[in-house]
Amino acid sequence: MTRAVEPLQQTSTARQSAAPALPFYTNGMRIGLLGGSFNPPHAAHRAISLFAIKRLRLDRVWWLLTPGNPLKSHDGLHALAERAAAARQMADDPRIDISCLEAVIGVKYTVETIIHLRRRVSGVHFVWIMGADNLAQFHRWKDWRRIAADVPIAVIDRPPQSFRALAAPAAQALARYRMPENQAARLADQRAPAWVFLTGMKSTLSSTGLRNPDGSWRTA
Repeated sequence: MTRAVEPLQQTSTARQSAAPALPFYTNGMRIGLLGGSFNPPHAAHRAISLFAIKRLRLDRVWWLLTPGNPLKSHDGLHALAERAAAARQMADDPRIDISCLEAVIGVKYTVETIIHLRRRVSGVHFVWIMGADNLAQFHRWKDWRRIAADVPIAVIDRPPQSFRALAAPAAQALARYRMPENQAARLADQRAPAWVFLTGMKSTLSSTGLRNPDGSWRTA
């Protein structure tokens, strides 16, 4: 059962960020979900989103800013409001929306977020977007098999992670559900499990590389 009361208890964080829990949508839309700490948001986040919109024929991409990644240290993690403001400035495209949904509904795991969206926004065709570096550790995510069974996944190649990602346990376990790259535009309409590995996005920029030792952000 999803948490129905917690959104009312945790809205202060979302209000501070000025990012709505659920951005605009209508039934039938094809929406990509790009989750992460965005600490800081950077040009590769934007490039990946526009790349996914084009290759997957999406209507929009939602950046889901997590309060804190369970698999990463929170040292140097900037306030959610600061990250949301920076993300909005970086996105700079009407098709990219910023959401603090996880803080509003009080969850920290992707599987919980997807369960919530599937129950509350059932008329939308969602696609989860991740980099190849995340596919390499996908088997460490909480209930990763449930995630794969609930939403189609688009994996964006991030050299030099390609070989490691495709050889990882999750990619091997889901190999029979992988779609040919030339059918990527059909992914949002597929019943999960279904995933595609998209090549051609060569940016190696990362949030980790843009953080100083003290946790402050660099711009390049």
